[in-house]
Amino acid sequence: MTGAHRAAPATKYLTVSALGFTTAASIVTSLRGLPMMAKEEMTMFFYIGFSTLLFLIPAGLVAAELGSMYAAKAGGLYAWISGAFGKKVGFAIIFLSWIQVIVFYPTGMSFAAAGVAFALDKPDLAQNHTYVGIFAIVAFWVCTAVAFVSNQFALKVTRLGFLAGTALPGLVLVGVFLWWISTGHAVGWEHTTDQAVTVAHDGHDSPRFFPYIAGLSGLAFLAGILLNFAGVESQGVHSTELKNPAKGYPAAIMIAAAVAFGIFTLGALAVAGIVPYDKIDLNTGVFDAFSAGFREMIHSTWPVRILAALIAYGALAGILAWIMGPSRGVLATAHDGMLPPVLQKVNDRGVQTNILLIQAVVVTALSSIYLFMDDVSSAFFLISAMAVSLYLIIYMVMYAAAIRLRYTQPELPRAFKIPGGTVGMWLFAGIGFLAVAFAFILAFVPPSQLPIGNKATYIGLVAGGAIVFCAIPLIIERMKKPSWIPSDEVKAKALGPSADPA
Repeated sequence: MTGAHRAAPATKYLTVSALGFTTAASIVTSLRGLPMMAKEEMTMFFYIGFSTLLFLIPAGLVAAELGSMYAAKAGGLYAWISGAFGKKVGFAIIFLSWIQVIVFYPTGMSFAAAGVAFALDKPDLAQNHTYVGIFAIVAFWVCTAVAFVSNQFALKVTRLGFLAGTALPGLVLVGVFLWWISTGHAVGWEHTTDQAVTVAHDGHDSPRFFPYIAGLSGLAFLAGILLNFAGVESQGVHSTELKNPAKGYPAAIMIAAAVAFGIFTLGALAVAGIVPYDKIDLNTGVFDAFSAGFREMIHSTWPVRILAALIAYGALAGILAWIMGPSRGVLATAHDGMLPPVLQKVNDRGVQTNILLIQAVVVTALSSIYLFMDDVSSAFFLISAMAVSLYLIIYMVMYAAAIRLRYTQPELPRAFKIPGGTVGMWLFAGIGFLAVAFAFILAFVPPSQLPIGNKATYIGLVAGGAIVFCAIPLIIERMKKPSWIPSDEVKAKALGPSADPA
């Protein structure tokens, strides 16, 4: 057969299920969020339902439309926001996206530190704030060194980490819980008198299914739980790779939402059911559940050491994935002349070395909080609150950009378009914006369930962190110089070698 008659190669489309599970994996990066949800006992259904219906689904659909509009442009959020509000705002948002991930890293590292402590059969170490702080700093520099190898090598490490360190232990945790309740063991949420999660009926205590609201402090965990569902927008750019984006992407989002809802709900139920309410620790709750379960099941905790090692690896792999992702977006802004030449540097494999080094220095400073706060759970939540406040700003701007683009660029092709015209966009983006705005307010409220200490100090640290980090990109933009625009050779070096195999 001649070349003229040879059939054209068939287009390879991404399947709906593949994109759905990939999106779910970008949301569920580790099991670290389960204890925070478990701390709410049965009211977790309210928080998880809120996060899924009013945040996860609207964010996924809005990201799909924006991703399909700018599929040919690199930078993700940077391209989307720049299209709506200009490059200055786009730069500020992608910079905040990078910063919020940096702020998040110490919480992920503290969870990995707890995993290593249990793997070494020294669980008390997980509550030692000095150990957690030192581990977080050292482990992050190790992850940064791994990231220097190449993007492809980092991806291989993270894929294995999700399967072995998140999915497998999660299934085992649910299995242990099913054994726990089937053998008649006491269920944690049935034995608590804390009015935040329990209500009295006819002299008997029963779990609440709706939060006890005596003030905003009773809802403060919502902001932290919402952060566990973040990340759906990272896969929106792939909507155009589906055969029928208009029908396929909403289905993929529903799959991702169902998987995330299932993992978070079943996992949090397992922790809440096995560990007594007053013993649930935000950093070690998952490992405590494993220890209690296996101690009753086989009168030994040796499997916990193996599972803890896997979970620690999974947490570090999740950190590694985020180390590479947002920093690449920052590199895209650098190549657009928004950052000085020192941040445009890449190594022979196209890895953004100086950006990663600066990232590691900032994480080192933030992780030092553990060295000065005796209560690891409180430090964990404080750092999470800083991260979530920044991330929620990003989502609010993303929703606003989607609405604005319907008016300013209605003619721009959209492979996926939120149904219902302008009304549909206002409905989904509007609901998402209001939900995120409410959670943003809660990020500054100390939770009633934790010994935060001085409330004014807590609010000052979270608000101060948000203000400082938001100001940094504005200051950098004011300092921008024409000499920052890189040559084509510099751009080519960053884009070309990044595909080198590990």
